[in-house]
Amino acid sequence: MSTADLLSIEPLELKFPFELRKQISCALQLSNKTDNYVAFKVKTTNPKKYCVRPNTGVVLPRSTCDVVVTMQAQKEAPPDMQCRDKFLLQSVKVNDGASAKDITAEMFNKEAGHVVEECKLKVVYVSPPQPPSPVREGSEEGSPPRVSASDNGHANAAEFAAAAKQFSEGLEAQDKSFEARALITKLTAEKNSAIQQNNKLRQELELLKRQSSKSGSGVSFMVVILIGLIGIIMGYIMKK
Repeated sequence: MSTADLLSIEPLELKFPFELRKQISCALQLSNKTDNYVAFKVKTTNPKKYCVRPNTGVVLPRSTCDVVVTMQAQKEAPPDMQCRDKFLLQSVKVNDGASAKDITAEMFNKEAGHVVEECKLKVVYVSPPQPPSPVREGSEEGSPPRVSASDNGHANAAEFAAAAKQFSEGLEAQDKSFEARALITKLTAEKNSAIQQNNKLRQELELLKRQSSKSGSGVSFMVVILIGLIGIIMGYIMKK
């Protein structure tokens, strides 16, 4: 942290977790521990490579201001991951009540007699954070170390085989369910057909009964046969 009279700056190194073809940002915090209004301006040796927001502003007394520096996406990595870019943060005391729109370049002109504090900041490239390796659950103290799935290719193969088996069993169950529904539908159709035949025979039996009262034993014999047939059909229906 810089311990200048006007602004304290943290950090003094701009650390970017470098990745190709990706915009990367880091933040600065400017702290005004005085009772004065302090204007600041941020400059860099490579303005096309970086975007600074805000690059100028006013920090109120006893307050802080955050500045975000964004590095544009890079197509190539520098040799040995070393960066020679630098930033310069200038600060100067201004009149009370001043705002960002009141800032001019003349305020930071030392030759005009203004007291300007300067702080140089270096740019450092660091490796991007690595995601944690997945681990298996259930390992307790005293038990063998947990083995990550990425360290053991057999774990992935076993999981795939289990998933394939589960999928196959699901298809089997669906096939059996379909066969059962088809059988139930067939039996229901046969039962309905038998009931219709039974109703038809009953109607014919009633007709023969009415005729038997007029004609005699021949018709009565036919009635007995029909009654026997109806009993057979009813027994078949009950079995279904």
